[in-house]
Parts: sequence; C-alpha cells; structure tokens
Amino acid sequence: MNIKQYDFKREYEQYAQECEKKAIEVLRSGWYTLGEELRTFEDSWAKYTGAKYCYGCASGLDALWITFRLLGIGPGDEVIVQANTYIASVMGITMNGASPVFVEPDRYYGIDAEKIEEKITPKTKAILVVHLYGMPCQMDRVVEICKKHDLRLVEDCAQSHGATFKGQMTGTFGDVGCFSFFPSKTLGAYGDAGGIVTDDKDFAERFKVFRNYGSTKRYHFREVGTNSRLDEMQAGLLSVKLKHFDEIVVAKQKIADRYLNEINNPEIVLQPLRDDCVCTWHQFVVKTPKRDELKAYLEENGIDTYIHYPIPPHLSEAYAGLGYKRGDFPITEEYADTVLSLPMYNGMTKEEQDYVIDHINRFK
Repeated sequence: MNIKQYDFKREYEQYAQECEKKAIEVLRSGWYTLGEELRTFEDSWAKYTGAKYCYGCASGLDALWITFRLLGIGPGDEVIVQANTYIASVMGITMNGASPVFVEPDRYYGIDAEKIEEKITPKTKAILVVHLYGMPCQMDRVVEICKKHDLRLVEDCAQSHGATFKGQMTGTFGDVGCFSFFPSKTLGAYGDAGGIVTDDKDFAERFKVFRNYGSTKRYHFREVGTNSRLDEMQAGLLSVKLKHFDEIVVAKQKIADRYLNEINNPEIVLQPLRDDCVCTWHQFVVKTPKRDELKAYLEENGIDTYIHYPIPPHLSEAYAGLGYKRGDFPITEEYADTVLSLPMYNGMTKEEQDYVIDHINRFK
C-alpha cells in the first residue's frame, strides 16, 4: 500500500463535478479578476468566520506583509512571534523592515502566552500568533496582554481555517486575521491564494485598494500598492469547497480521533488538545526522539510523512543576519528535531488509516 501524506487529487475527486462546472463558468464569463466570484467568496468567508470584512489576495504571505505594512509597522519596530512557525510568518514582518522577537512555543505548538510579556520592549508594536497545525493559541491570555500593553494583534490563520477558541473563530480576535488558501490547507484552492478578515472598516478598505496597485478606480492611485489579487478562478473554486467545508473538517477530525485513540506506542507522543478549542487538523503531528528512524520506517512501508518544520526560522540561512545560534530556543529546536506529520486528508480511506495506525504501533 502507498499512502501520501496529503493527496490533493483524492479530495478534488469528491467535488470534481462541481469544481469543473464552476471552472467552465468562470472561463466562459470573460471576467477573470476582481469580479463577482471574488465578491461572493469574500462575503461568504467573512460570514463563516464571523468577521465583518474579508478581502482576498494572492497568497498567505501577501496577506501577512501587506497587513503589517498597512498597520504602519516597519524599521525600528518589533513584532513578537513564536519561534517554531513556518518562515513565511517571519517574512511578513521582515519584509517591512521590522524585527521579529521570538518566543518559545507551549506544549500545544502555539506561542507560549506566559512568555510573551518578558519580551515586550518600548519597540514592540504587535504580537503575531500562529495557530499551527489547526490548533488555536491561548487567545484569551494573548488578547489580555495586547490590551494591557496597547499592542496590535495579528493572527496567522494559514493552518486554522474554521478552528475556534472558546467558540470564537480564529482570525477574529485581533486587528486582522491572515489566511492562506494554498491547496494543502483545510480550505484549499487549486493554486496560490490568500486573504484577510477584519472588523476594521478603514483597514479593510485600505487593504482592498493596496492589493490592486493602490488604485481606487482605474488609473487613479491613492498610494504605491502592489499586485496581489485573488483571481476569479480560485475564488470560484474556493466557494465550491466552502459549501462542503464542514464535511471536510469533520472528515479530518474523524481521522484525528482514530489516531488519538488507536495509536498506542510508548515511543510516540501524540498532539495534545487545548481545552475549549476546536482543532481543524491541518496536520496531525506526533513527536518522538526517534523521528528520523520512524520516518524512514514508515516510508519503507509505503507511508509518506512530512516534517513541519526541520529548520526553525532563527536557524535558517535566510535569517543568519539576526545572529541566533543553536541553543537559543531549545524547545523550538527540540520540536524541529522530533516532530513528524502523519498522512491526513479528506478522502483517506479506513483501510489506509488502519495501515498507518498498525505500522506506527509496530514501530520500535
């Protein structure tokens, strides 16, 4: 048996007829950017998350860097962010000339809220939380800290579509929620795609203008913006998948439940669940000091796995200029050395799940 870590085609096949119908509609419409498909998806995603406004853009990274740009965060400013995130989270900060200030993660892989305040300085302007793997961060405490210190709060929701903390959707706690709709995401497009949600009307309008060259109408430019548009094809296909989003989430939750209840190996630490949260399982991550051996063993048996992420941003060559060295963030580095993402996707069969569980339980 050969099992992919994520099977894009398997999920597509479940909605192929609707997706292909929508693709033909978009092609035949003759309108491919900033049209009705985009407005429909933006309205629908805002409503789903509970936010007042949603605007699409070309990618999750664009959602992040544009957000920090429009919040006025730049050279000389600091943004607190967890050290174990994907590098795009950090790029969203540094592309504006601001400096990332790293905080270790907690046992749920999110930012350790109790370690934030010790990193706050007069230069701190914002906190960026990353709801890694679909598990919300401890948002009540983070919101409290932001209010106490008058800081902006940005949420990186690239992996947390539909996840909730105490009944509230991720992306709606702070000033802006930034989403990626990359194909592997729980709500994934069929190419690069991103967007933001916010309750701030002025920010929403500025984002809408900025993503389209800073143009308020054709050939009238309010500011120097960028070209970052969520196109009509991807918006239309996202609307199709949004109709099925709840069933996609439930399907992944059922796989996660099986892993949590049926994987029984003393060498393997399963992902813990934060109280009062709904996790939407972008990834199912296990942890073991024998990670490399486990990965090789599973691959020998036809089971594909990924490492999210083997090199934390502070040790990346791209950020060598920040001056960090191994040992500066030991929890983050331990996670990077021990985590492994198991196969997890909508359309994974019971037999495939059985096969994964059985082989993990046999690992020694």
